[in-house]
Amino acid sequence: MVAGRAEQDALFDEEPLPAMGFRGPVAATAAGVSYRQLDYWARTGLVLPELHAATGSGSQRLYSFRDVVLLRLVKRLLDTGISLQQIRVAMDYLRTRGVRDLTSLTLLSDGTSVFEAADDDEVLDIVKGGQGVFAITLGGIVRDVEGSIAELPAILEAQPLDELAARRLRRAG
Repeated sequence: MVAGRAEQDALFDEEPLPAMGFRGPVAATAAGVSYRQLDYWARTGLVLPELHAATGSGSQRLYSFRDVVLLRLVKRLLDTGISLQQIRVAMDYLRTRGVRDLTSLTLLSDGTSVFEAADDDEVLDIVKGGQGVFAITLGGIVRDVEGSIAELPAILEAQPLDELAARRLRRAG
């Protein structure tokens, strides 16, 4: 099932940074994923570009900050061994969960499934149960993405990632 933009928007209460758009290569770099992964996830509806979807050959997707956070979350889950199928289930759950701001949420996984822990007590209960788990805090991902984006001008000066970035650098320089 391909998620809709409105469902993805329900994951955050408000934009953590001022509204800004990131073209595909920049969004991929900020999220720590390959452009190929970014493209696949957009085509299959895992993470859709909020600001502008590709509308045909030659068109560019434009990702928001929240999109980059979601891309980084998917990457973290993949890095911990969660299957893409389980990640889709977890993302669908988060979209239908009904909570607007997930930045205080912690996701736990046993390497197979993803669990939600809304507070520290729930995390402790799961850990005390003796089951081996790892945790991902969405607030931490937001801070990581903010740091990655703050470093992007240096990356762009060293090697422009796309044509638009190169034009901006020429005009500014």
